[in-house]
Amino acid sequence: MTFLVSRSEEGNGGCIDFSISPEWGYNPTMFSLAIVHDWLNQIGGAEDVLTQMRLMYPDAPIYTSIYASDEMPAAMRAWNIRPNWMDKLPGIYHHHQPYLPLYPLAFGGLDLSDYDVVLSNKSGFCHGVRVRSDAYHIDYCLTPTRYVWMPDAYLQREGFGKAVAWGMKPLVAWLRRWDYEAAQRVTHFVAISTEVQQRIRRYYHRESVVIYPPVDVHQFKPNHQPPEPFFLVLSRLIPYKRIDLAVRACNQVGCRLVVAGSGRDREALEAIAGPNIEFRGYVSNAEAADLMARCQAFIFPGLEDFGITPLQAQAAGRPVIAFGAGGALDTVIPGVTGEFFAQQTAEALAEILADFDPARYDAAACRANAERFSNERFRRELGAYVQRVAAGQEPPSPRLTPKDAG
Repeated sequence: MTFLVSRSEEGNGGCIDFSISPEWGYNPTMFSLAIVHDWLNQIGGAEDVLTQMRLMYPDAPIYTSIYASDEMPAAMRAWNIRPNWMDKLPGIYHHHQPYLPLYPLAFGGLDLSDYDVVLSNKSGFCHGVRVRSDAYHIDYCLTPTRYVWMPDAYLQREGFGKAVAWGMKPLVAWLRRWDYEAAQRVTHFVAISTEVQQRIRRYYHRESVVIYPPVDVHQFKPNHQPPEPFFLVLSRLIPYKRIDLAVRACNQVGCRLVVAGSGRDREALEAIAGPNIEFRGYVSNAEAADLMARCQAFIFPGLEDFGITPLQAQAAGRPVIAFGAGGALDTVIPGVTGEFFAQQTAEALAEILADFDPARYDAAACRANAERFSNERFRRELGAYVQRVAAGQEPPSPRLTPKDAG
């Protein structure tokens, strides 16, 4: 599909005209573009990014490994989604782990030489596709592949035992070599946060630019009422999210905590919770927006690549108390839109909670910070970058020596 870049964010029959777009940059050019996505069998942050990419390039084909159409939003059925041969494998929609060694083969065998620009939306292996030697491959990197470069953390997150970790070592070593070589074929890396930018340097020995992912700030709004005396957690209840820290810290301080979300850790968390901790389970989008607007602060105790929920809380006018590492460093302004606790311990978090005063934080300042990460901003920034790359105005991401990469 050939695109002439247009001011319309929704596109104009696939023709997007950057020559008249002041926010996306001036330099008209013609180029064909394809989007690549790891898999389509569940909804999460990666699919939010894909939705915005599809708004930017509505007629671009979307290549992926699997597409569980019955389990994805109905609107996707109108998209030009092209799954590969892995889509036919039995049970893969719900149990993809046994097929882990096949993803590099499937994406590594995908020839996209018909396109001038390939835009991959990667947390797995989709950056391994083949492109022409004179084409551009822009990798929007959600993270270097977790179970390749951070296998211990990934296996803990997914609940696997030590025997599985030991048995996976030879496979991980092979995947790591393949993943690194695939990363060297990418011409331009874009990271979602400074945390991911550092991982790209460390694991792939490549530089990158940072374009923050899209956040739908419109459904979260301040209620213009004083905050109610409770802290809020909204999360999947799984080990690496470290919701146990919030529960233990609120137990120590004796403050009220509302925990919204479900997951396999719920029973264990309930077992350590005092009477001041309330578990709501799954909540709807409307209920989440209401809780965000009413709480005195949102607690974000995990280490994340980026983290959408702290920005949703700020969009609702409420400050965030976050572990001072990872993506939170990009999204929370200490003393203005929230605070950091330096050590990932219940004691460090409790110290912040004991001294917390919601009156110190201005709802308008929180909202203004969240708006810096809007969907519209994402499309504008990524669209401008793609245009510059396609026009030959953006140099490839530099390669680093292992010593320089740290």
